[in-house]
Amino acid sequence: MLHLIPAPLHRLAYRVAHALRKRWWQVRQPKISSVSVIATDLEDRLLLVRLTYGSGSWSLPSGGIGRGEEPEAAARREFREETGCEAGTLRFVGIQQDLLHGAHNSVHVYAAKVQGNPAADGREVMDARFFPLHSLPEPLSPFARRRLELWRGSPQE
Repeated sequence: MLHLIPAPLHRLAYRVAHALRKRWWQVRQPKISSVSVIATDLEDRLLLVRLTYGSGSWSLPSGGIGRGEEPEAAARREFREETGCEAGTLRFVGIQQDLLHGAHNSVHVYAAKVQGNPAADGREVMDARFFPLHSLPEPLSPFARRRLELWRGSPQE
């Protein structure tokens, strides 16, 4: 259904919706829950995405938890939607609290090993690729930096 809309129009719709959501959150200051996935491949490279809306920074695959959805299911769904890849075993890393455009956001952070090559859909995600951990791209979002600090400080399996 979504591919019936031309990609440039779809990207414009994402930017407009993002701007409206930011304004709404600034006024309402809701409590929201989301997920973020720190995914590495078999070579221990980190998978990052750049969205077609927002700051243009590289970030971790992330998104909202739907009403009645479990955080792990949301992490799998968002990861698949943003990268085209399936997450292997998800390991819960922790929860971080963020202020996101006025909204109080509880972010459930997961780590996963993935196989396969990510593919940006050209609509929500303009780029998705792996980077060596010692050479991450700039600009890297401050939220991604915080999640990576949490991950680096957690027991690795």
